[in-house]
Amino acid sequence: MQISVKKEDVISALKLCFDPEIPVNIYDLGLIYDIEIAERKVKVVMTLTSPFCPVTDYMVEDVKNKIREMAGAEEVDLDITFDPPWNQNKMSEEAKAQLGL
Repeated sequence: MQISVKKEDVISALKLCFDPEIPVNIYDLGLIYDIEIAERKVKVVMTLTSPFCPVTDYMVEDVKNKIREMAGAEEVDLDITFDPPWNQNKMSEEAKAQLGL
């Protein structure tokens, strides 16, 4: 039995989550600001590319479900923040290359 969720498993799960309008996962897009793990509970602080994102509810549920399924979390808390606001500088080099930036 897994005692604690592993951060690398959470990151792997996040890399399976995509903003439907951008073909890069949310982790490499730089939308994840913080990951906290306490045994089988995971808290994620993330942002969106825009406060007016039309798929916010979908993305929140997708993140929670993937972390539960892939990382084995019993509980997932997700906080959305816009401070600091997201910008392209938060993207990984791989994401920038994938998007031709």
